[in-house]
Amino acid sequence: MTDRISSGHARLDHILSGGLPKNAITLLIGIPGTGKTILAQQFAFHNATHDGPALYLSTVTEPFDKIVRYGQSLEFFDVEAVRKGKVIYEDLGRALTTGGLDGVLAALGEHLKETRPSLVVIDSFRALHAFAKDDASYRLFLDALTRQLTAAATTSVWIDEYGRSNAVDAPEFAVADAIIALDIKQLDEREHRTLQVLKLRGSGFQSGQHAYRLSSKGVDVFPRLADAQDSTTYELSEKRLKTGIPALDQMLGDGLWPGASTLVVGPTGVGKTLVGLHFLFEGARSGQPGILATFQENRTQLGRIVAGFGWSLESKGLHILSRGLVDVYIDEWVYELLDLMESTKAKRVVIDSLPDVMTAAADATRFREWMFSLVQRCTRKGICLLMTMEVAELYNIRYVSEQGLSHLADNVILLQYAKDTAHVTRTLTVLKTRATQHDHAVRTYEITPEGLTLADTGI
Repeated sequence: MTDRISSGHARLDHILSGGLPKNAITLLIGIPGTGKTILAQQFAFHNATHDGPALYLSTVTEPFDKIVRYGQSLEFFDVEAVRKGKVIYEDLGRALTTGGLDGVLAALGEHLKETRPSLVVIDSFRALHAFAKDDASYRLFLDALTRQLTAAATTSVWIDEYGRSNAVDAPEFAVADAIIALDIKQLDEREHRTLQVLKLRGSGFQSGQHAYRLSSKGVDVFPRLADAQDSTTYELSEKRLKTGIPALDQMLGDGLWPGASTLVVGPTGVGKTLVGLHFLFEGARSGQPGILATFQENRTQLGRIVAGFGWSLESKGLHILSRGLVDVYIDEWVYELLDLMESTKAKRVVIDSLPDVMTAAADATRFREWMFSLVQRCTRKGICLLMTMEVAELYNIRYVSEQGLSHLADNVILLQYAKDTAHVTRTLTVLKTRATQHDHAVRTYEITPEGLTLADTGI
C-alpha cells in the first residue's frame, strides 16, 4: 500500500483511504471560493515538522501577503510554526515574471535545497500556464518540474482554478497522482459544497460527492453515507423493548425487537411525535439512553410539550438533537447524529420527521442511500430506530410513502383520523411487524395529560 500523509481530518482521510499519497503530486481543483487554499494550508500545518517543513509557494494570482493575512484568521494557523520555520511561505511571483518558467524551476530548486521540505504547495498552479510560449513548452516544464520534485522526495499539492469539466483537458491532469475536486452547487435557494476524489493512483477511495463546510476551523468534510450491504453475522438481544404505551406493546407482540426500525405514519396533529416521546421516556426510565433528532421544535418548545405530559427534558439518558431546515446539510446532520449515538451509547433513536430529512437531502437517491445506511448501522448495533412520517390524507390513508420507505421498516404503525356524523376520533393500526405476530385490530385512542391512551377493544 502507498505511504500516506494525513490531512489531520479523520473523515477526509477515510475518503482518501488514509490520506494523500506520499512523495506524489496532488492536484486540488475548483472554481474560486471553494476553499482550495484553506485545504492546502490544513495539509501544510498538520504535516510540518522541524526536520521536514512545509513550503508554501504563491504565484501571481495568489499574492503572498494575502495568503498569509487570511490564513491567520484560521484556527489551525500556527504563528509559532511559521516563526520557527516549520511552515515556510515564499513568493514565486518575481521569479516567474522576470525569468518565466525557467525562473520558476531555478527558484524552486534553491528553495528545495535550502529547506528540504516534506511538503510543497504551489498556489496557484494554473497561473504558470500563461507564461508558457506554447503547449509543448508547458509540457516540457511540467516534466522538468515533476522530475525536480521526485528527486527531492517531497509530497506536493498544486492548486488549480479549474472546474471539473475543464480539468480533463489540462496537462496537469495526466501528471497528477491524485486529483481532488471542490465544487459549489446550487440546490434551489441554497449553496451546497461538495468534495470528490477524481483520481488516486494505486489506491482505492470512497467514491461520490461528499459534502463539506468552510469555517474558521478549516474544511470539515462529511463523507457520503452509502454503505454496502453487510452480510456478516451479528448478535442481538432477545429482550423486547417497551414503547411506553402498554396497549401498543400488546398489539406489537410484546414490544419491539432490539435493532428494529419502526415507521409511525399519519397526518398532522394525530400524535406521531407523542408516540416517539413515549418510546424515549420509557427508555430513560429503564436505563436505555435515547436521542430525539428533530426538525420540528426547538428545545424550548419541546420542554413545554413534554411538561404537559409530566415529563422533563432533563431526564437522565435523554438527548436532543434539534436543527432547523435553513442551510442544513443532510450529510453534516447525520454525522452529528452518529457521533451522538456513539458518545451517549444510545439504544433508542427517534427521527421526527422523515419528510424534513427528505427536504434537507434534496435528492431522492441520496435520501434512500442515507436511509438504508442508517437503518443498517442501527440494526447491527442493536439500536431501536423509530421514525415519523407525515402524510397528506387525514382520513382513509391509501399509501405509506412515495419513497419506498416501508420496506426498510420492520414495523409500520398507522395513525389516522376517523369521523362519523357527530365527531372526529383518532385510530391506531399496526400494519406490519417482522419476525412476530401482531394484532390487526383498528383501535381508537385519546390524547390526555397521561399521553396516548388506547381503547381496550378494536372497532
